[in-house]
Amino acid sequence: MLSVDPASPVPPYEQLRGQVVAAVEAGELAPGERLPPVRRLAADLGVAPGTVARTYKELEADGVVETRGRGGTVVAARSGAESEAVEAAAAYAERVRRLGLDGERAVALVRAALGTT
Repeated sequence: MLSVDPASPVPPYEQLRGQVVAAVEAGELAPGERLPPVRRLAADLGVAPGTVARTYKELEADGVVETRGRGGTVVAARSGAESEAVEAAAAYAERVRRLGLDGERAVALVRAALGTT
């Protein structure tokens, strides 16, 4: 599933990061699914273990994966983008309550902003 193009101008860790994010967003990697261990994936792809480790570290910082020590690296319950959206929605809901708007009007405003009215 994952591959590295040595001729690409994109660094290998970034190629891997993009592929994992795309697989998570497409549902090809489900929450809780374990990723290959760093050394094994590095050997399979012919890259240095540090390259895979950096990929996993950046994915973890983005909230895409979680590292569970001996349990390995697994796909997080939510992607980083989804986590940010949940936080934004909670902040919006709190703001709407303070402004005294009802839920139906708040949802209508979001639909209008998204262009899905």
